[in-house]
Amino acid sequence: MAMNKALIVLVLLAVALPKAEAQSKKIEWSAAEAPIVQTLRGLRGLPDDVRAKTTMATALEIRKLPAGEHKVLLASHLANLSTEGDFGKATLQEVTTTLAQAVRETPLADQKGEPAGEYFELASLARYEHMELGENLPQVVRATQKLEEIDKRRQQANFTLSDLQGKTWTLQELKGKVVLVNFWATWCPPCRKEMPDLEKLYKEFAGQGFVVLSISDEDLAKVRPFIEKGKFSYPVLLDPGRKVNDEFVVEGIPKSFVYDRDGKLVAQSIDMRTEHQFREMLALAGLR
Repeated sequence: MAMNKALIVLVLLAVALPKAEAQSKKIEWSAAEAPIVQTLRGLRGLPDDVRAKTTMATALEIRKLPAGEHKVLLASHLANLSTEGDFGKATLQEVTTTLAQAVRETPLADQKGEPAGEYFELASLARYEHMELGENLPQVVRATQKLEEIDKRRQQANFTLSDLQGKTWTLQELKGKVVLVNFWATWCPPCRKEMPDLEKLYKEFAGQGFVVLSISDEDLAKVRPFIEKGKFSYPVLLDPGRKVNDEFVVEGIPKSFVYDRDGKLVAQSIDMRTEHQFREMLALAGLR
């Protein structure tokens, strides 16, 4: 995703996480905004069905707020959380519409010569989640063009990394197989949530030539105990220098890419996926 994405996430953490309380005190929320902030803080802790309903209701509440930077911040944070799984296309569309409305009301300046991260968020929602944006914003058009350039880079990507057992894996030597490249970390809750589904699908499709290459930029001392405790059997590769993360332009995790047997990039996620969503991605590579 865009270079701006990481910066946005840092700002959003000031809203969402207790450890950033000192930073969040700099923002004075209105009486209408404060309950939304509290809802966003607790969203990840809700059961998925409750989270879906709460997400949609929150999108509608944010839409009622007066135009301004606070509305943009809240809409962007909700959008960032709403791709962590499958809460329904209707829910995600409401979230998308809310963010699009917020940035139309309060246009954002470029950051280091590129559109602000919220425009990349909208471009990603349209390109990868097939959401409708309504009026075509020039900043989103520019962000989409950047995403297209990045996707071309990912199509040509190649790497060689070692797994926890010392075996080396080279992406472009795996043609003839369906390959899912997954970026994750032990500290990432959405990453941890999707891993059992990846394990299930790996066991189900391994006999059909399905390979998972799960890449972490952490060191062996952190990764090995976590993988052993979870009893995950798919290959876990280490990228401590983040060279492969950088090659794929990974600014947020989890993120997954599916290559078909011809080595063509046929699907990618912008966040955590459920088993059903992973199956949809794999179907595009011929696995059912």
